[in-house]
Amino acid sequence: MREVAFIKQNKEKWLEFEQVISNNTKKSPDEIAELHIKIMNDLSYAQSFYPKSKVVIYLNKLAKKSYGKIYHTKKQDKNTLAQFFFEKIPLLAYKHRKYIYISFIFFFLCFFIGLLSTFNDDSFAREILGNEYIDVTLENIESGDALAIYKGGSNWGSFIGIFDNNLRVGLNMFLSGLFIGLGTGYYIIYNGIMVAVFQAFFYQNNTFFDSVKGIWIHGTYEIFAMIIEAACGYIIGASILFPGSLDRIESFKKGLREAFFIFLSTIPFTFIAAFLEGYITRYYNQMPTVICLLIILSCLASISYYYLILPYKVASKHQLR
Repeated sequence: MREVAFIKQNKEKWLEFEQVISNNTKKSPDEIAELHIKIMNDLSYAQSFYPKSKVVIYLNKLAKKSYGKIYHTKKQDKNTLAQFFFEKIPLLAYKHRKYIYISFIFFFLCFFIGLLSTFNDDSFAREILGNEYIDVTLENIESGDALAIYKGGSNWGSFIGIFDNNLRVGLNMFLSGLFIGLGTGYYIIYNGIMVAVFQAFFYQNNTFFDSVKGIWIHGTYEIFAMIIEAACGYIIGASILFPGSLDRIESFKKGLREAFFIFLSTIPFTFIAAFLEGYITRYYNQMPTVICLLIILSCLASISYYYLILPYKVASKHQLR
């Protein structure tokens, strides 16, 4: 369809929505939401077929205004915190899903490189984990408690220290996106390889299952959240490199804001991971194996559902698919 025909076909709808936004026409929240979806569809079409046209700029401004109108007129859930975590975040995760997928792919690629390096070079584990860690852990394996190194300190002290450390790592992942995503990539390479080396080292010393029970009780949330935080860094980098129809500064501001919201959603998972490591992980060898596996699988199922499945369900409800 030619641009002139596209404008002529939809002009009345756009003008009507302008009136709604200006409060000159009263519409129910559901009617406003329906119009917003149509505007978003028109914007998507225009971006695909007339990317350099002024109509893209016009529709983008209209969509931005309409979004604010919806969230001020539509009846809100009384629990705004729940709405943030179960409406806003899933919609943002859906919108930026390709960066989440890229983050997962890159992490597991680095993980695979770490495995190959460890199995093909006997000194690689020492280079990554350090001689002191390796020597102490080998002594612990000999004494029958492979993960004794993680049992030092009090429960409360460990919990606070671990949460602070993991939060700093996540924040670094997020903020490194300011360097067009390159800094985030560095952190993913380092952590992906380190996790692989860690697991390969225990496998080589016949304590792989102990490491799975002892580490992934808290590591499931910790590593998954880290991958999502890396995706936030990529979102920021992409907003700088690929502004699309927006001004580069506006694109950056929008990308930074949306990435920050997604980053905030990882904090509860980071908090729970620190709690599990401080209070549960240290007792892994005193718990039945089935309990350890149940905790690990429950964590994996819940966080996978939140970031990989729920976004599609919420997007489908909002007719964005």
